[in-house]
Amino acid sequence: MIEEVSVEHPVSLDDYASYSHLEADVAELRSAAATLSPQLRGRTVWMVNSTARGGGVAEMMPRLVSLLNQLGVRTKWVVIGTHRSEFFGLTKRLHNLIHGEGQPAFTAGERDLYETVSRELADEMQHLVAPGDLLVVHDPQPAGMGAMVQQRSEVRSVWRSHIGLDEDLPQTRAAWDFLQPYVASYDHTVFTASEYIPSFLSGNVSIITPAIDPIGDKNRAFAAHTLAGILCNSGLMTAHTPVVRPSFEFRAERLQPNGCFASATTPDEIGLLFRPVVTQISRWDRLKGWMPLMQAFVKLKCALHHATGLTEIQRRRLQLVRLVLAGPEPASVQDDPEATSILQELCEAYVGLDSEVQQQIVLLSLPMKSRRENALMVNALQHCSSVVVQNSLQEGFGLTVTEPMWKRIPVLGSNTCGIRQQIRDGVDGRLIHDPQDADVIARTMVDMLGDPASRERLARQGQRRVHDDFLVFTQLRRWLEVLVSTVGRESQPPPQPDWL
Repeated sequence: MIEEVSVEHPVSLDDYASYSHLEADVAELRSAAATLSPQLRGRTVWMVNSTARGGGVAEMMPRLVSLLNQLGVRTKWVVIGTHRSEFFGLTKRLHNLIHGEGQPAFTAGERDLYETVSRELADEMQHLVAPGDLLVVHDPQPAGMGAMVQQRSEVRSVWRSHIGLDEDLPQTRAAWDFLQPYVASYDHTVFTASEYIPSFLSGNVSIITPAIDPIGDKNRAFAAHTLAGILCNSGLMTAHTPVVRPSFEFRAERLQPNGCFASATTPDEIGLLFRPVVTQISRWDRLKGWMPLMQAFVKLKCALHHATGLTEIQRRRLQLVRLVLAGPEPASVQDDPEATSILQELCEAYVGLDSEVQQQIVLLSLPMKSRRENALMVNALQHCSSVVVQNSLQEGFGLTVTEPMWKRIPVLGSNTCGIRQQIRDGVDGRLIHDPQDADVIARTMVDMLGDPASRERLARQGQRRVHDDFLVFTQLRRWLEVLVSTVGRESQPPPQPDWL
């Protein structure tokens, strides 16, 4: 099943240029596009991934597609689906193995499943593409489909991997061995970091880091009354006075001490506008380090009773601080079948906590039925945070790091390859070398919360880092270069694979 995704509410390049701090970036992009875009005239670029909502790829795609079209490159976005639910279980295993987790073995039945679904999707996709088009396929889920379309049709192809691990492990070798017959047949490949590139692709690769849209709903700045209105409309705060806009149709829900979800203001206000808040917002994935982060926060609270050397205001800040753990409603992310079970594990751990500590932890499920409203909720939560954490065990890049850095919120991240591409420890944020060491995480949170001047310095430098390297304008320029290079590359007949 191939579904085209319409891109809603496009923002024009003139809109970006109207912001003084973005005007030069837009001018540089337009200058590059004036040379590169005409070389793609007459072709359609097809962006293909596995879901329209949830995760960094789906977050980036609408603006990437919209702006490429504005730059004169006809671009469409499609997502894949299948009635074979076990397919996404298999691709989730591939995802985990590339990150070094799981059993490094596949059965002949799993190979057959992957190729069967890929062939079904290729049969459908083949009717959409035209000779000369460019197929840009993102991540393992549609990789087999794209390879089959490329073999059958007169299209050029790029495979874009948003994931990777900077280690050579049995798990990573098993995943790349599984994917090699498909991804090796693409005309070009793109990775986030050079450390992620498997040896069989080493001569056929470009590096493009992900990027954020600085004025999109998830990243734009809010006036104080707008921020308060979003918190009220999304159910994250009680409206103590009338607000202009109506409530969101689907509102955030909060885990209750009995293990059920209810209103986010039950049993009390979270205190987002008043309390210090430490926040992590991610998909419900074990690799995001949810459990050790929760354990670290429990240690922080328990140790406070015996802590010495704190000023009165530091102690007060640590007494009031709450941990907010937020992620998408798990059923809404079709390509991540583990999300529900991971969230259930966290719920069980929360229910088992002492009631006094329970009151200091807020676990939120954010609805995904409206991408815009979900983005506004995430933006508001990040804006209300004293510290944003990304405690990933593995992270391909981590836009959940980029986003708060852009908002001038200090970030505490793990020392994974993707995150340390963005954060230089002590310069742009703080890094934890072992995301499973709850004691170190707790101490670092205490250090950051106790030093507002240092937090402000890290936040300023973090915002500058994103402006220089991780905004959508840099990403677009690199994509134009890759697409033009792929079109201009002499075509070499690929070997005929046995799955054709």
